[in-house]
Amino acid sequence: MICSRCKLITMALLAAVLLSACATTQVKSVWKDPAYFGRPSRIMVIAVSKEPITRRIVEDEFVLQLKTRGVDAIASYSILPDRSQNDQAIISKMVVQLEADSVLISRLVSKRSVRVYYPATVAYRPPHYGKWHAYYRDGYEMINTPGYTTKYEYALMETNLYDAASENLLWAATTETGVNNLNQTLIKPYIGSILSIMAESGLIRDVKN
Repeated sequence: MICSRCKLITMALLAAVLLSACATTQVKSVWKDPAYFGRPSRIMVIAVSKEPITRRIVEDEFVLQLKTRGVDAIASYSILPDRSQNDQAIISKMVVQLEADSVLISRLVSKRSVRVYYPATVAYRPPHYGKWHAYYRDGYEMINTPGYTTKYEYALMETNLYDAASENLLWAATTETGVNNLNQTLIKPYIGSILSIMAESGLIRDVKN
């Protein structure tokens, strides 16, 4: 038998685990040009998004976290209007003018949904054996939790780093992130995960060092 208090504690812990899982970024693949041994010093950041606000939030966070790692960075929206985001000629021109040595592009590749069913549960109050009427009464005081289905959404993201001069791909990572109730508070840890992967590849400084 499970007491109602224990049941509530268990549900709270489960909710915490699920919320944590939704914010987790999983690495699917990482590639680095084996011939590249340098480190970018000035990066233009481009977040590919049709939503201007999303583009600004993501680019600003990339710039902020890159600078904390000692890398100069520029948010593309600050110099490129939204209508010019897909104009490669304009982007290349601005990269040269701003003397950026690399270009970081992050974009959404696809989304998937997973439905999870949680079966119904029944919890009883602790039985009382002192008096028969207390035991009889408590038999009716049980807590029924009906079964329910929850949908979790995951976004497959791709982040590539290119050399500004040759335009060759230097590094690429594909990640999957839970996006249930996605908001600005989840963007920060997501970008932190991406930059940690870059640090493991030797491209930027590790914040732990």
